Amino acid sequence: MLITRRLEFDAGHRIPNHNSQCRHLHGHRYAIEITLSGEIINTEGQSEQGMVMDFSDVKRIAQEKLVNVWDHAFLVYRGDKPVCDFLATLPDHKTVIMEVVPTAENLAEIAFNILNPAYRDNYGNHLRLKRIRLFETPNNWADCIRN
Repeated sequence: MLITRRLEFDAGHRIPNHNSQCRHLHGHRYAIEITLSGEIINTEGQSEQGMVMDFSDVKRIAQEKLVNVWDHAFLVYRGDKPVCDFLATLPDHKTVIMEVVPTAENLAEIAFNILNPAYRDNYGNHLRLKRIRLFETPNNWADCIRN
């Protein structure tokens, strides 16, 4: 069985070497869809009976491990020295420095790597993270899928 929870957050970034407007500082209303697979829990009387995982737990884990960290932050590539240096001059600025350029593809893969261990076997029902879908805009997204 597959279940999916969607969350949204706002963040800034730039793609420093891109040929278009994306090389400029800008932001997005990102959405992330977290798809999990697992067996339906059939333990009589258990709070999660009939579920793969309680959707509120899916949300809580995603917010704690990822969304609260990235929300209203500037996601910047470590190699983007001018922007890193500028952001360092802003007191208490919420900056997340990344080892890769913060494209939708890279962010989806990073999100998968962060969230995968947090969901694995959470309820003893072979729970697995199957897919992260990261929307950069309503019409553009990247999927990171693993078995």
